[in-house]
Amino acid sequence: MRRLRMGLIGGGPGAFIGPIHRIAAELDREIELVAGVFSSDAVRSRLGGESYRIDPERAYADVATMLYAERGRDDGIDFVTIASPNAHHLPAARLSLEAGVAVMSDKPATATLNEARELAAIIGNTRQPYRLSYTYSGYPLVREARSLISAGRIGAVRKVVVEYAQGWLAGAAMGKQAEWRVNPAQAGEGGAIADIGVHAFHLAEFVTGLRTTQLLADLASVVPGRTLDDDCQILLRFDNGARGVLLASQIMIGERNGLRLRVYGDKGGIDWSQEQPNRLTLHHADGRTELIQAADASLSGDAKWASRTPGGHPEGYLEAFANLYRDFARVLRGESGSLIPGIEDGLRGMALIHLSVHASRERAGWINFEV
Repeated sequence: MRRLRMGLIGGGPGAFIGPIHRIAAELDREIELVAGVFSSDAVRSRLGGESYRIDPERAYADVATMLYAERGRDDGIDFVTIASPNAHHLPAARLSLEAGVAVMSDKPATATLNEARELAAIIGNTRQPYRLSYTYSGYPLVREARSLISAGRIGAVRKVVVEYAQGWLAGAAMGKQAEWRVNPAQAGEGGAIADIGVHAFHLAEFVTGLRTTQLLADLASVVPGRTLDDDCQILLRFDNGARGVLLASQIMIGERNGLRLRVYGDKGGIDWSQEQPNRLTLHHADGRTELIQAADASLSGDAKWASRTPGGHPEGYLEAFANLYRDFARVLRGESGSLIPGIEDGLRGMALIHLSVHASRERAGWINFEV
């Protein structure tokens, strides 16, 4: 079975997430990066191609040129990965899907909810595979938490608490990675809510299997002169009657990548933290606390499949990301069993951004969650 061929959009000189995509995609040797448009600037795109050590002729100046040229090759790309700022997601996805090329995209799906709706229509018309890199759903113990809740181990879910705390934007946005995230022309209508809030939101729904039905949002731009939000707190109501709290902030000095999920049912609770991803705490109603560790023999099938090393060997962000690409390879090969998020998750994430931004601005109180 040959390796799938990947074209990368974005991820040029100075980028963080592009190299992460490349490492994750190639970890299992099922996928190989062979082409790309690494920058909107042709010179920088060529430099990006050099850094990835691909054929110089396959470092293209724009997406349309890449798609046309690759279609004429016997070894042309099988899919593209979109790793550019949010404003570029829809144009790149549209061109690719309409050219018959599958898409793996960074989150959020697009810059606005209306764009996400347009993208969903394109996916429906072209019938090409489209998936999103909500990375944290690839962690083995996140998938174990999902299995535990689905199996009723904590009973009926009553309370969901998810937080994503960072401090790197507590001051002036310095450097390429910070600057585009606080620029509405590049990021869209959301700041922290679009950058990390959607991760927290997806994690909560992915693990619990519940769907948000209402929210009450309080978003703020704390740093003087900043247009987009950098501090968010949102109350949630779920379709089973459970209540939830979502916190997403990038102005909490001292915090690094503090993503944490706690879910409480009528028989127990679970607690998982991204900064200690190889441990999952399971609380029982009788007072016992159980520690579940990565690669434990008792893990569910989904968690075992996502585990790569024996117990005691830490697995983290890169491996979780690679699990999504392994899932995506399953999709492209027509196999079953993939848990990788798709356009429905993308629409819900964009709805969270849009509704939270506008509800907070208008002080609307509780509103219905509608995609």
